[in-house]
Amino acid sequence: MSAAPPSSDNYCYRHPDRQSYVLCQRCGRTICPECQTVAAVGVHCPECVKEARQSAPRTRPAIVTSMRRAGRSDSPLVTYSIIAVCVIVFVAEQFLGGTGGAVFQSLVAYGPLTITEPWRLLTSIFVHLSILHLLFNMYSLFIFGPILERLLGRGRFAALFFLSGLGGSVAVLLIAPAIPVAGASGAIFGLLGAFFVIQRHLGGNNVQLLIVIALNLVIGFVVPNIAWQAHVGGLIVGAAVALIFVRTRDRKQRVLQFALLGVTLIALIGLTVYGAATVFSRI
Repeated sequence: MSAAPPSSDNYCYRHPDRQSYVLCQRCGRTICPECQTVAAVGVHCPECVKEARQSAPRTRPAIVTSMRRAGRSDSPLVTYSIIAVCVIVFVAEQFLGGTGGAVFQSLVAYGPLTITEPWRLLTSIFVHLSILHLLFNMYSLFIFGPILERLLGRGRFAALFFLSGLGGSVAVLLIAPAIPVAGASGAIFGLLGAFFVIQRHLGGNNVQLLIVIALNLVIGFVVPNIAWQAHVGGLIVGAAVALIFVRTRDRKQRVLQFALLGVTLIALIGLTVYGAATVFSRI
């Protein structure tokens, strides 16, 4: 009794001279080992693999995805930008080193008798004198910044940060004008003060935050070479700015909100002029 002739279905559809008993999991055609592509379930033929690749969603490069994510309205762009600027400034200080680093700091840091160059009241926020100083401030900003930026929006958060930083510098000018200061500590304390006011307004528990603020204030008074004046000034201004925000949340009060922020800025400028005049009268 002779064997039945092999069926054409048992030959690869792409290579008719190659016998096979393996079928494509998607289309059911016979394929030889050369035409088989291992899939999650079974094997696929070349045409099915090509079709699957064409229909699959295209993935963007990681850098494109990161940039799109950073551009979203809810991303803490201002927070990350401030951190980036502080890190770049610190790296520039280290790169210049020695005399160059000292000259760089003398151009942007706030110190004795630099009040004739008022931009230093703000540029000093981005200058840090040691790696620990930088890491501590940037870690605090990384923790509290995104939360406040998402609550307030980028513009209001930027106003809060810079007004708080300016408030810290002005407090140093009024209380201890001979002390050279640098760093974002005043602005960070402004964020803490704002967080306290906003959380209290929303009915949250403020005990833990009060402990954090109190401990950091005590450290400023106890540890030498820390300008507690900037901490206190930033804390007061940050709390005041946050109070403006929570009391003028209605869209109809936007003009009033901008006006009150302007009054705060003018008051800080007035205190700066007064402090500068007091310092010059002692020379």
